[in-house]
Amino acid sequence: MRILNFGSLNVDYIYEVEHFVLPGETISSDHLTITTGGKGLNQSIALSKAGLTPFHAGAIGKADEELLKGLLDSNGVNTDFIKVLPGSSGHAVIQLDKHGQNCIILFGGTNQQIDQEFVVRVLENFNKEDIVLLQNEISSIEYIMEKANEKGMKIYFNPSPASVKLCEYPMHYVDTIILNEVEGEQLTGESNIDNILDSLLRKYPEIKIVLTLGERGVAYADKDRREYCGIYESPVVDTTAAGDTFTGYFISCIIKGMDILNSLKFASAAAAIAVSKLGAACSIPAFKEVEEFARKFNR
Repeated sequence: MRILNFGSLNVDYIYEVEHFVLPGETISSDHLTITTGGKGLNQSIALSKAGLTPFHAGAIGKADEELLKGLLDSNGVNTDFIKVLPGSSGHAVIQLDKHGQNCIILFGGTNQQIDQEFVVRVLENFNKEDIVLLQNEISSIEYIMEKANEKGMKIYFNPSPASVKLCEYPMHYVDTIILNEVEGEQLTGESNIDNILDSLLRKYPEIKIVLTLGERGVAYADKDRREYCGIYESPVVDTTAAGDTFTGYFISCIIKGMDILNSLKFASAAAAIAVSKLGAACSIPAFKEVEEFARKFNR
């Protein structure tokens, strides 16, 4: 079984601010950090640090080839399916406030130039029972889902950022959806945790749901069971890659045969470490670090 992450690749511009800018307001930033990001890139690195050898498929601008592709290569991610295009790579403008919270503006760039021909060319290298991981930051998501399903691949989907496009996707092809409360409400119209889970299961009875709840932990549901897991306490410096870290570690744990509850716990521990560090990809911890951290809590 192999895992393909068909995902975004970004350059992140992180501005540290006293508070998020308001309409009509001009504020100063205390510090600017230029680093790598994109939910796709972050999740590939998390998968690799959690002990897998993921393949990453995506598109970048020529100017960022060394930065983005080089980072994935150095972190043990296979980059054979990353194409270099003219124009700008995707990038994000991130405001990071004094409490470690963020707000993000995304520019799609080459992430929005994934066409059907490229999808077919990539997927012909994968087979039944392989896994494809998707987020909502690239083009051709619907087509990737259809073609992956035709091949019998298992689809994990992180529908972030949530948008009206989600209603067009063949969600019944998805094996596991990993989302937060905001995305859950946007997909279902429900705000209560159990109502979100119930609504998704009514629409997609065979789907597995991982619903992250911020400070309240994470919930899991499928047609047969539900599980809840609390958070690990850690200082919050930057929440930018917490969800991506959780996603990569959770999938890795499942692939390695760990049960659902322990997978939730281990992924939560990894996310707790990530929020204690500044940056996105650079904040994702190594497997051994997560083991040692979780051991302190005797979970």
